[in-house]
Parts: sequence; C-alpha cells; structure tokens
Amino acid sequence: MSQLRGVWLSNVDSRVLYSRDAIASSMDFLAQTGFNAVFPVVWNKALTLFPSKTMLQTFGREIDPAHKGRDPLQEVIIEAHRVGLKVIPWFEYGFVSSYKQNGGPLLAKKPEWAARDSKGNLLVKNGFEWMNSLDSEVQNFLLEIILEVVRNYDVDGIQGDDRFPALPSEGGYDEKTLKRYYQQFNCSPHLCHHNPQWLKWRADILTDFLSRLYSEVKAIKPNVLVSMSPGIYNWCYREYLQDYPTWMEKEIVDLIHPQLYRRDFPSYKKLVDRLVRSHSQNGQLPKIFPGILIKVGAYRITEAELLRAIAYNRQMNINGEILFFYEGLRENNDALAKALRQSYYGCL
Repeated sequence: MSQLRGVWLSNVDSRVLYSRDAIASSMDFLAQTGFNAVFPVVWNKALTLFPSKTMLQTFGREIDPAHKGRDPLQEVIIEAHRVGLKVIPWFEYGFVSSYKQNGGPLLAKKPEWAARDSKGNLLVKNGFEWMNSLDSEVQNFLLEIILEVVRNYDVDGIQGDDRFPALPSEGGYDEKTLKRYYQQFNCSPHLCHHNPQWLKWRADILTDFLSRLYSEVKAIKPNVLVSMSPGIYNWCYREYLQDYPTWMEKEIVDLIHPQLYRRDFPSYKKLVDRLVRSHSQNGQLPKIFPGILIKVGAYRITEAELLRAIAYNRQMNINGEILFFYEGLRENNDALAKALRQSYYGCL
C-alpha cells in the first residue's frame, strides 16, 4: 500500500455499526474526506461482530446479541467497497477475556485458559483480564476466529493490536508455561517479569504464533494484508512481549501501525523521529503507518495539531497514518474531516 489514510471504527462510544444506514453514510463520508481504508472492530468484549461458528461451537455465542440477525462486518465490506475503501477488520480484544469481570464468560467456561501472574492469580492489567496467549489451545481459538473472517469475507486484510499477539509481561506463570520453561532450561523462570531471558523466551513464543498466523492467512488468500498495531517499542516489548522489529525482520507482518498516542506535537514528533531512526536504514519504513490519537475520553486533537502531525509524517517519508477513532472526525460539525479534506487528504 503506497499511501494509507485509515481510521478505526469502534463499537464503543459510536453507533455506526448498529445500523446498515449508518454504515453506508459513514463510508460515503470517509470516501468524500479522502480516506482509503477503514479498520472496523470485529472482536470486542469477548464477542464477534459477525456470525462465528468458532464462537458458537466453543462458547454458544454466535455474535454480539446487539447485532443478532445482522452481519455488521459484511455490511461494512459492501458499503466500503462500494466507495473504494479497503476493509481491514480489527480484532481489538485480542487475547483479553474481559474487562473488570474476573475473566468473564470465556474464562468461566474455560478456566484453564487463564493467564497467571507470579502469585498464581488471574492476570489483570489496567482492568483487563487475560487469556494465556502462550497456550496453544488459546492460540488456536483466536487463530480460527481470524481465519473464519479470511475464508468467509472479501476483506483486504486483518489487524491485531496491543492485545494481539500480546501478553502483559507479568504473565506466563501458569503451570503449563512453567513446565515448558523448566523442560527447556532445567530451572524455573525468574520471578522478576522483566528478566531479559524470560522476556525474550515468551516474546519468541508470540512471534512464532504470528509467523503461523501469517502463513495460514496467506495460504488461504495471498493478497490479504496482515496488519499489526502494537504499542511503542521497546515499551511494548517490556510490557506486552511484542517484539515487532523481529516481526518485520522475519517478514511476518505487512503493515505496522505503532500507537504514537501523544497529546501534544513535540511528544509525537519525538516518537516519529525514533521510528525513522530505527527503520529507515533497513528499508522497513514504507510498511510503517503510525496510529494518531484524535479522540479519547475528554481529549480532542485540534485541527492544527492533526495537520501538523500529518505534515511531519510526510516530511519524514512516512506515507500515511491511521486515526483513532472515527467519531473524532464528526465532532464540532466535522471539523477535523473538513481540515483533512481541504489539505492532505483532499488533494489526491
């Protein structure tokens, strides 16, 4: 993809995905603004936004009940392709099982899938409870959900994020993983979760899983892009075992969207500079399109700050970005969208 002008479409703080008409008018709006890709959420709160046989067979929940009788993913694909937008479904929850629900319905049915911290407790970070992404059964479950989408829908790609493939580095202390580590090293892992060998060993398991996912996606549809939106390196490695420079080196990802979520331009610029230093020498920069935060909670980016960030991206030979998230474009009488249309996105 030579230039990416993308936006995430959430089912949180947004009603777009709740009706076909809203989806159609949103896709018209994005195309008119100059976007060329949309990243709709399809896996959130332990529910899919498409009818999933895997979810039905494993947990008896075919689709988010709010969308029963519909297929929001299929509706997005039809309406987005109608106006020339690429569709890359976003598996937002990744290996998370629930938020402040003690594991929720997934771990209630499959307690053996729980990730554990060094005290043997359910792994919780920032309120999110985690499945054990180092476990092959858990990996197979998520892989099958993703492959369902690749097989059954005319998608242009699939996307993981800071929860996929990922595991908070406080995790990995479940019995199965401890036994696996002991068999390899003849000792138990370090109780310090930032121990370098312990970090790398777990991160390598996630890298191997992504490698498998990449090859299985490409075996079904070679042109489907594998896109990942991790946190910022090396924070994402130390905190979530996401070794994305290795993913790029191994060529097991097509697009990387580091979440450069900063609320002022100087902080954003620093992260872009770091990205360019890390990836321009090895020819990887054309695969990198950062995530820019435009709305979360009470925060809203200004038009000037957004245009400044995009201008700096282009100056540094970064040829695109994804904005988080759609509803930020619609506030203040579509102010951000108008600014984009009158500048970088409208003159193509």
